[in-house]
Amino acid sequence: MTSFEDRVPTAEEQREVAEAVGWLDHFDWASIDRSLERSLHGVVVTDGGRAVGVGRLVGDGVRYWYVQDVMVDPSHSEQGIATRIVERLLDHVREHAPAEAVVGLFSSPEAVSVYEELGFTAAVDDPLGMTLDVPARGARA
Repeated sequence: MTSFEDRVPTAEEQREVAEAVGWLDHFDWASIDRSLERSLHGVVVTDGGRAVGVGRLVGDGVRYWYVQDVMVDPSHSEQGIATRIVERLLDHVREHAPAEAVVGLFSSPEAVSVYEELGFTAAVDDPLGMTLDVPARGARA
């Protein structure tokens, strides 16, 4: 039976689900503990004591919130777990944002419909999302 917990995943849980979805290369495992500690909120889904879904919020906790690392083990896909994770994250924003909040995210192509069903729209004009990968301090370009 799956259960949902409102908490940030542990590094082990994050890794377990990342491995299941093939995202091990999406994280810096040497610094994941620090990254997770700085999360604003999280949701962990377990089944039989094993993590099968995770998601978290990052941002300033006031106006800007970002949905991050929503992942569901493929063995538990098509059960609405990703949708429920994001709904719980959005509930947290609604309960804790002291002002009107902007919630952003980056989506994998296969998850776009999940976010659209929850009211997210793709930014195609203004604002236009952009990213920049910055090398670690001391790394050579």
